[in-house]
Amino acid sequence: MDKHQAENRIKELKAVLSENSRKYYVDNAPTMSDYDYDHLVYELAGLEKQFPEFVTSDSPTQKVGSDLEPAGMKKEFTQYFHRYPMLSLGNTYNIREVEEFAERAGKALGVKFTYCCELKFDGTAICLTYRHGKLFRALTRGDGRIGDDVTANVKHIENIPVELKGSGYPDEFEIRGEILMPYSAFDRLNAERLENEDTPFANPRNAASGSLKLLDSNEVGNRGLYCTLYHIPGDNVSFETHDEALKAAASWGLPVSGERRICHDISEIEEYLNYWDIHRKFLPYPTDGIVIKINEFAYQKVLGYTAKFPRWAVAYKFKAEKALTKLISIDYQVGRTGAVTPVANLDPVQLSGTVVKRATLNNAGQMDLLDIHTDDYVYVEKGGEIIPKITGVELSKRTPGAPRPSFPVVCPDCGTALVKEEGEAKYFCPNTEGCPTQIKGRLLHFLSRKAMNVIAGEATVDRLYDLDFVKTPADFYDLTMPNLLMLDGWKEKAAQRFLYSLQGSRNVPFERVFFALGIRYVGESTAKEITRYFGDIDSVMAASEEDLSEVADVGNVIAASVYEYFSDSRHIEEITRLKAAGLKFSTKEKSVTVSDVLAGKTIVISGNFTVSRDEIKSLIEMNGGKNSTSVSGKTSYLLTGTRPGPEKLKKASEIGIPVIGENEFRSMLPDGGVLPRQETGSVNVTGESDPTLF
Repeated sequence: MDKHQAENRIKELKAVLSENSRKYYVDNAPTMSDYDYDHLVYELAGLEKQFPEFVTSDSPTQKVGSDLEPAGMKKEFTQYFHRYPMLSLGNTYNIREVEEFAERAGKALGVKFTYCCELKFDGTAICLTYRHGKLFRALTRGDGRIGDDVTANVKHIENIPVELKGSGYPDEFEIRGEILMPYSAFDRLNAERLENEDTPFANPRNAASGSLKLLDSNEVGNRGLYCTLYHIPGDNVSFETHDEALKAAASWGLPVSGERRICHDISEIEEYLNYWDIHRKFLPYPTDGIVIKINEFAYQKVLGYTAKFPRWAVAYKFKAEKALTKLISIDYQVGRTGAVTPVANLDPVQLSGTVVKRATLNNAGQMDLLDIHTDDYVYVEKGGEIIPKITGVELSKRTPGAPRPSFPVVCPDCGTALVKEEGEAKYFCPNTEGCPTQIKGRLLHFLSRKAMNVIAGEATVDRLYDLDFVKTPADFYDLTMPNLLMLDGWKEKAAQRFLYSLQGSRNVPFERVFFALGIRYVGESTAKEITRYFGDIDSVMAASEEDLSEVADVGNVIAASVYEYFSDSRHIEEITRLKAAGLKFSTKEKSVTVSDVLAGKTIVISGNFTVSRDEIKSLIEMNGGKNSTSVSGKTSYLLTGTRPGPEKLKKASEIGIPVIGENEFRSMLPDGGVLPRQETGSVNVTGESDPTLF
């Protein structure tokens, strides 16, 4: 490769690696395996070594991956500098490179030393600071220099102590480790997401990272996260070895992994690696390798660091576990939104600590890509997924003449011809109001914990549907004790419990009621954004597609779906019945009247403001005005912030509606319409606002 070719390949590798790093650390939705990513890094490092003139500080070989939001994006968390940089580890899949690491350390030190070998946990990095024996701050890795403050969330992780026990700990110190999601919690979370037809997390690491960054701390506590700690940086903990420091941390009540081992040479290291390559499959949480560290702190200091890695540690990564098994048959499942998903039935096989009998095939396109035939032997991988994935076919074991399975052309449940919309990967049954599986799926979704949280399972919904008692969610609120006593095995106590649960659902907040409606593409977070933006169901129902697309995280597809849902008179009738049943369809509380300066004025707002849109709407109502979502001849003003909707601006101009900005609007109000403003997260660059930070 000549210099010009090397320069082009280096640019290409940097672009690919940077994009995939963002997907991994920020989006928690990687599209490249760790193995493939690491090997592209190796290729880039090799080219940079050969052509050092092309090495730059922003190269993926020179910096750690970052979980911080990209520049220009709203920061949901306050950010602080790390006292000591949080670096990555050099890693390898090759035992020979572990041997070379040991040889380099031995040659550089020239004395006897030991290794501390530990499991490499597949989670998201965390740095905890304890001050006076109490948890003071928890930071994510961030970009290695600056991390997001997730202290409020970390306090909801059960095995992280808020206060230390015992004695002997420094007045202030840091300890670092990993936030994990055990397989059981991951399977439960993905089961809920699949039930709600949300995209499941690809693996427990992504689920753990996404959960740690939730804005609702109480929900973090429901995710079943687990912490393990493995490193105390700095000089204020006076121990001779890494192992001694971790034993002390354990005595203070900190969750330190007990699966480490002190090794004296490469043969003992290899024995440890071989043991855990087998036994990791039976651990309750994900691991992806082994970390080998020089145990003595004095020798760690001698070896030092590169810009990205410590020279006194290396990670040996296991290859992804997979198994070969026979494909028995394929089921085609219909979800609550009509999506038809192929699921493979397999000869049972042990994988990642569980017995796998079924695996997703995602859609017809994936089946074609894999070129699956009847009775094929297939490779299955499972990084903890609730439904493992088929990743390939063993062609040498294919039966000659075996036919390819045919994806159905009609709905497996109701027989309606399937449709595939442009840009969609899946086929759908369009018979949304008449397909029994879809109807029962929506009923079950409505009752689910994340929605109305009514105590009922699939069998109950099936029986209520079969008895013709419930066809829509509003029907639940018409059920009587005699109806429920007709269910098999139900006694008065069970029926009363169900009715009490229904009564309690009347207190569920609007955002969850909206999510419970089961509108296609509207998940929990989208439901929250829409309800906070509009404030009540009537405003949502009156909104145009353009109005809806102004909501954060709502694109054209979701906007069209919500608009189409409320264009159906049957759904409007259902909302009316649910309102009559007492469900909450508003986030608004009764406004306090401040003045009548806006009396008789109808105001449409568009864009982003210095405070939330809810606060702007409250100001309008508190001063006698009326909010509206669409510009018409009755509109008094179009109030615009940054990035207003172009259609609203165009219509206001066409019909002569005055357009005002936030400052002009506030000048109309007593005292400038001052309301307490929300503080947004910012980087504490100097630490001056917190002189004890460092």
